[in-house]
Amino acid sequence: MSDMPDHLGQAMQLASAGIGAGRGALAGNLLAFGRLLRRAGLPVGPAELLAAAEALQLVEIGDRRQVHAALRGVMVHRRDQFEVFDQAFLLFWRDPEAGRNAAAMAMIDGFKERDKPPPASRRMAEAMTPPPQQPTPPQPPEERPPVEVAMTVSERERLQGMDFEAMSAAEIAAAKQEIRRLVLPLDERPTRRFRPDRGGPVTDLRATLRESLRMGGEVLSLERRRRVVRPPPLVALCDISGSMSRYAQILLHFLHAVTNDRDRVSSFLFGTRLTNVTRQLKSRDAEVAFEMISHVVPDWSGGTRIGESIELFNRLWARRVLGQGAVVLLITDGLDREGAKGLAEATDRLRHSCRRLIWLNPLLRWEGFQPRSQGIRAMLPHVDEFRPVHNLQSLRALVATLSGPQPVRRLVA
Repeated sequence: MSDMPDHLGQAMQLASAGIGAGRGALAGNLLAFGRLLRRAGLPVGPAELLAAAEALQLVEIGDRRQVHAALRGVMVHRRDQFEVFDQAFLLFWRDPEAGRNAAAMAMIDGFKERDKPPPASRRMAEAMTPPPQQPTPPQPPEERPPVEVAMTVSERERLQGMDFEAMSAAEIAAAKQEIRRLVLPLDERPTRRFRPDRGGPVTDLRATLRESLRMGGEVLSLERRRRVVRPPPLVALCDISGSMSRYAQILLHFLHAVTNDRDRVSSFLFGTRLTNVTRQLKSRDAEVAFEMISHVVPDWSGGTRIGESIELFNRLWARRVLGQGAVVLLITDGLDREGAKGLAEATDRLRHSCRRLIWLNPLLRWEGFQPRSQGIRAMLPHVDEFRPVHNLQSLRALVATLSGPQPVRRLVA
């Protein structure tokens, strides 16, 4: 996220006149603090900075707790941003020039323990580290000949078709940014509810009689209504076993983006056991969401018990989340450590409990793929669609499929 525009400095100079004489440096420090918060991901703009300058006039500047409470009250708008703000306040107001020695300052809170630091500490270390200076390219002594670029492929186009497993760390970060921009407009379905609509196709007799009582029993107009339509619920069952760990890490960003973009989304992770992570993915901060998931999922990159996990989902969660024609995304490679024990029966029951069961398998990236494993052969006859999920192109194709009308479900013998 880029720094604040230059005109904010002018706004802060106007606000500094009200902070008080002898405190001219405070406005500059407040502006630098706001820039730090923006680099850390908080939406701090001119309104928040001017409100912060006014709030500092109402508290005792020498009382650190009052200043902290005043600034957090006007610069933070969501509860999940409190931890990031607290880390920024602790680091910056100890030394406004902390950006020059960010490595030492980050050790105050983020790196005291040997364990992985919390997301807020890592984000503060990145935000307070000044961006590297780009070296100025040398000027060519003479004009270079034109280069034919008609057959070249841009970096973004190359990223669309690259397999997730073959990506470097920088390419994975770029892919995650692309995934966050995906929109999933599911095909809307009619519900049992109606809403008042003057141009609706259905006459509402009850509302017509109610309206006539206000007119002394005379029916002057007919009230009408229309059936409510809304997207169906979306349920995702994602395999996090060792063979799926690299894909699961990236697909979690897709599930996080979908969960925060629409309502009625339920997500479950399974390896050797089933875990509901719907509540954790509802956090708007992706780093905080994945940090909470790491605490509740004990079997990441372990074995796989697909049949047992689907059977447990059918028994405990199907009636809660598969109502109103839900669409189920089953994300797994089908390699079960228990073979095909109970897998066909559990998948068949899942298929009959939802409106649409889509199996996403990264093994379909191979052109010569053949369903040879027992698990794949047991599951394949009981799914509505069998699709690849190994790169950005496959995710975009999935979005287009879910946005279109549902195909006619084929009968299974």
